[in-house]
Amino acid sequence: MEVGKRRTWWPGSTYSRVVPSTSGRVLVVDDNKVIRQLIRVNLELEGIEVVTAADGAECLEVVHQVRPDLITLDVVMPRLDGLRTAGRLRSDPRTAGIPLVIVSACTQHEVDSGLDVGVDAFLAKPFEPQELVRVVQSLVSSSTGSTGRVRGPGDAEAAAGHAGS
Repeated sequence: MEVGKRRTWWPGSTYSRVVPSTSGRVLVVDDNKVIRQLIRVNLELEGIEVVTAADGAECLEVVHQVRPDLITLDVVMPRLDGLRTAGRLRSDPRTAGIPLVIVSACTQHEVDSGLDVGVDAFLAKPFEPQELVRVVQSLVSSSTGSTGRVRGPGDAEAAAGHAGS
């Protein structure tokens, strides 16, 4: 290791540090570690707590413990892809109301399939960090009530119309 070179290091833990004045919790699901870190940094700078998972299977393992206000999903991932993960999240009454954002280099077929399973928003890679933050903040604020709990699926779908505007 060279002296004087700075190197960013992320702990091996799935869970992020707790940010003071957190304005929501997001579960970021992507098999690319660099993308997970990019999303994490941009959201944490806005006071949003971030938890990460490397694929859809890990997402389904941790979602009930984490209880996120929103989930971002890549489409192409090993074990369980983002669209099948979205379908499973929507079919579970405990996670059906959580807003879902696909962050991927989406084809029209993937967008159509995502809409069919109830994805709330799409963000194409490469994305602008400001757009990511705007979409996340919009959906989190639209989907949580005064108690901070996620509302039902109908409310999340209504929020999606505003997020895409």
